[in-house]
Amino acid sequence: MQKQQNSFSHILFNILIPVIILNKGHKYGMDAKVAVVVALSFPLFFSVKALVKDKKVDFVSLLGLLNVLISGIFTLMTLGGIWFAIKEAAFPLLIGAFVFGSSFTKSPFFQTLFLNPSTFHTEKVEERLNTDEKKHHFGILMRHLTKLLSVSFLLSAALNFFLAIYIFTPLADSLTELQKQEALNEQLSKMTLYSMVVILVPSMIFLASLIFYAFKKIHALTGLTTDELLKSN
Repeated sequence: MQKQQNSFSHILFNILIPVIILNKGHKYGMDAKVAVVVALSFPLFFSVKALVKDKKVDFVSLLGLLNVLISGIFTLMTLGGIWFAIKEAAFPLLIGAFVFGSSFTKSPFFQTLFLNPSTFHTEKVEERLNTDEKKHHFGILMRHLTKLLSVSFLLSAALNFFLAIYIFTPLADSLTELQKQEALNEQLSKMTLYSMVVILVPSMIFLASLIFYAFKKIHALTGLTTDELLKSN
């Protein structure tokens, strides 16, 4: 129940409320620039809170924080079109490059993110990896899964780019600065909302398929079932 509440709060404060403010704020007398600052303050606050709570700088969280800040700066400067498209593609590409690069280290990103003691009985996996050959194959598997995971970020980058090109249309020169600001606010709200379906859903399907594939390969290597791998609490 707590996890569901946290997920709902995350969507409410990072997606829904900013979208409403950006899309409807100026219609209720809120200055367009103020609407941008107020809307982006929600995901900015929760990004900073996550960094402070974890007491460490996480590369992915830091990129997310920069993404929010740059979106706000671009909007306040009334930049549009290709600038947003490049920005929307750049961040998942950077994350994908980080994930791909970790596959050549001793701590592949997939193993760090998913196979951790808080969710998996890692001690059972270690017990079953009782030969050098099994440990070697397990390492290869983790690196392979990490490279596949980086593909999901490449997919997100491509989807982000084309969605941004579609949404962030050029602003007419005849518009006033206020009108441009209001138009950009509406475009930014659409990007935030549409990305939930156009980008998040395909990425989640890809990720779910990858995890299913990982469980199948780990079972073949260790003999452990999904129930034996996952912790109940």
